[in-house]
Amino acid sequence: MKPLDVFFAIAVAVIWGMGFVVAKAAMDHFPPILLMALRFTVTALCLVWFFKPPSGIIKDLFWVALVSAALQYSLTFTGLKGIDASTAALLVQLEVPFGLLMGYLVFKDRISVLQFCGMLMTFFGTLMIVGEPSLANSLLHMCLVIAGAFTWSVGQVMLKRLGDVGGFIIVTWVAVLATPQLFIASFIIESNHFELIRTASFEIWMAVAYLGLIMTALGYAMWYHLLGRYPVSRVMPFLLLLPVVAVTGGIVFLDETMTTKILAGGVMSLIGVAIVTIRSKPQR
Repeated sequence: MKPLDVFFAIAVAVIWGMGFVVAKAAMDHFPPILLMALRFTVTALCLVWFFKPPSGIIKDLFWVALVSAALQYSLTFTGLKGIDASTAALLVQLEVPFGLLMGYLVFKDRISVLQFCGMLMTFFGTLMIVGEPSLANSLLHMCLVIAGAFTWSVGQVMLKRLGDVGGFIIVTWVAVLATPQLFIASFIIESNHFELIRTASFEIWMAVAYLGLIMTALGYAMWYHLLGRYPVSRVMPFLLLLPVVAVTGGIVFLDETMTTKILAGGVMSLIGVAIVTIRSKPQR
């Protein structure tokens, strides 16, 4: 990989990893689903002027947005509300084995013995995290994050069925379609919206801007740039830096702590994810 592309790959992991930390801090003011609605509003307003709606698949994109954005982010970040950002970032790594499993079930993608062992390691590491005694009262929130990881894998199957649409078009119109979905869900489940928006501080709005512009628009722009140039197996391992960044950011900026059992489970999960991604068959 070219040095600039290596920089992009590392930057994506850092940007997405810090997104958990920023979102966790912003949820001291905004409830999680409203925060995600504002995030996608920013993304949509930034990109919609540059990318026309794809003809013939808007209906399909509506369902993709509902599953891969509205539902997935509602689950993941509602779960994040009740646990540390570092713990959530480790649990989210289940997206990789879930994605591999969905590829096998839907597209009959081959899973090697080594990849299967990596999946088992990831699941076992997750069980170690879930079984941490200090998280006994947070089981529901951890299950929500895990459910969000599974929903992400379902959304990727739906995206793959759309064919080669274009990364920026997908990001733009998923954001456009997911924004009203998230606002509706927030108005049904959460409360006090207008007062929270009116009283949000400058720092909170900067967090929303980071989530919408940096984490989503810029992060996915660099990610799709990399996927267009290199096989998936070359760029996916860089995302192993994501939980490392989230754990470090949680400890430094949010005063979070990491128990030995959570750390051990996280390391086991990351090793499993590394085996799954690095041993994946190279694809464009």
